[in-house]
Amino acid sequence: MGIKRIGRHLIEHRWRLRRLFPPATLARIEQAIKAGEATHSGQVRFVVEGALDGGPLFRNQPARERALDVFSQLRVWDTAHNNGVLIYLLLADHDFEIVADRGIDANVGRHGWEKICQQMEESFRAGDFESGVIKGVEAVSRELAKHFPKAGGGTNELPDEPVVM
Repeated sequence: MGIKRIGRHLIEHRWRLRRLFPPATLARIEQAIKAGEATHSGQVRFVVEGALDGGPLFRNQPARERALDVFSQLRVWDTAHNNGVLIYLLLADHDFEIVADRGIDANVGRHGWEKICQQMEESFRAGDFESGVIKGVEAVSRELAKHFPKAGGGTNELPDEPVVM
């Protein structure tokens, strides 16, 4: 475990998280999720976490492992067609992860998710977090629509509201 990583996580302040993701930004991300879910039967969740604390930090938990924990905690895996997708951002590590349930992951694969993450990271490097997340939501929704198109009314199995941790 690196001292630099611990330091980044200890000094990452909630005000930065609120500044980068104010309520209006979170509302626009939620609307992008709703619009995407109107085209497919999958479920998309977005989670942004400012920094790790306590156990996860001192166990040196990588962002990918943390994203898997969050995927499980939010029950993104618990969808009728195994097509839930989590977009997770850990600000202190400048790390983006996409975790997908087995139904959609079998169609898109690690390379496909990494390509979407790279597109989001381009916006982040330019300081445009909102646009990056919305582009990611739209790209994930395109993949879901391709492999799990909306058929009938369907139900919204998971909340569309972004989660701030």
